[in-house]
Amino acid sequence: MKNHIHIVISAIALCCAVTGVQASPGAHGPNGEHLDGQSAGPTAGLARLSDGSVNVPKLAQRRMSIRTIMVHEADLPQTVELNGRTSIDPNAGGRVQAPFAGRIDAGPGGIPSAGSRVRKGQVLVFVKPVAEALERGAQQAQLAELRANRALLERRLKRLESLGGVVPAKEIEAARAELAGNVGSARALSGAVQGREAITASATGVIATANVLAGQIVEARDVLFDIVDPDRMLVEAQVTDPRMAQNIASAHLAGAQEVELSLLGLGRSLREGALPVTFRAKGQGLPLAVGQPVTVVAKLKGTVRGISLPAAALARNQANQTIVWIKSGALRFIALPVEAKSLDANTVVVTKGLTADNRVVVAGASLINQIR
Repeated sequence: MKNHIHIVISAIALCCAVTGVQASPGAHGPNGEHLDGQSAGPTAGLARLSDGSVNVPKLAQRRMSIRTIMVHEADLPQTVELNGRTSIDPNAGGRVQAPFAGRIDAGPGGIPSAGSRVRKGQVLVFVKPVAEALERGAQQAQLAELRANRALLERRLKRLESLGGVVPAKEIEAARAELAGNVGSARALSGAVQGREAITASATGVIATANVLAGQIVEARDVLFDIVDPDRMLVEAQVTDPRMAQNIASAHLAGAQEVELSLLGLGRSLREGALPVTFRAKGQGLPLAVGQPVTVVAKLKGTVRGISLPAAALARNQANQTIVWIKSGALRFIALPVEAKSLDANTVVVTKGLTADNRVVVAGASLINQIR
């Protein structure tokens, strides 16, 4: 009796396995060919069949959270992908450079590092002027001479003022002016020899780069800090056809839906054989760094006929071709090579290789693709 029950259960399992791999009506290729009867043979488990299709039992489909949708063709916005790079917005960031050659001293709060927040006008560091030995000796000698002359000028002015009724007033005023000039020259030269100048932040934001250390000797015009506004940056993309830039309706960054791009304009000077197109990126805490390579997906004013799918529906086969998985039966999934373009950060449009009325896997495609 037990052997008879075991035989019956085995027969039912075999029937279920055979039924599971048979395709349900409707699955067809890009040229209209039916893919329904192309199963490579019965199987009861999770496996890739000899024809490249995959068998996935219902329980495994639920555990892998596989979801499918019936697709349809439509006229969708035409898109183009442009290589770009981020940069500092000149109206929101700034650059701090050394005004002259000198030695770096820490500011009131120490030397700020990359990532520190600063406000416009905040003292970042001090630069103490430095000079060669001969030049510094000449400056000190000149300063000593000015200080010695100051004592003589003060005594002369005092003597003239005591003879106010005899000496003309213009001589007294000339002596005062000469003394004031001496004091100003000595103060300026003393600052150049012994003083230091405060270097302040040129904008409010976050320090993107910091190139200074305490005691470091810098030259005039050396870049000390770059400051960037984390909520405003520029993205510079490159196009080879100026007419394309004029047809851009909107744009976004691939993989960064939260970044808002607005077109600023098209440059008229070739750079590395292409024309730069500038976009302003806005958003709360942009996930961007200065100089970061990005992909700009620009929507053009024209349309293209295709099928819209979530970007997660695309996968890569062993030949590195872009594919989608279509459901051909209750348990069987077939890979179709396709050509697709980005529509936005989360959506693509398939232009070749897939036709309407196929049930396409939109969640779990990467898991199906790993089945061997």
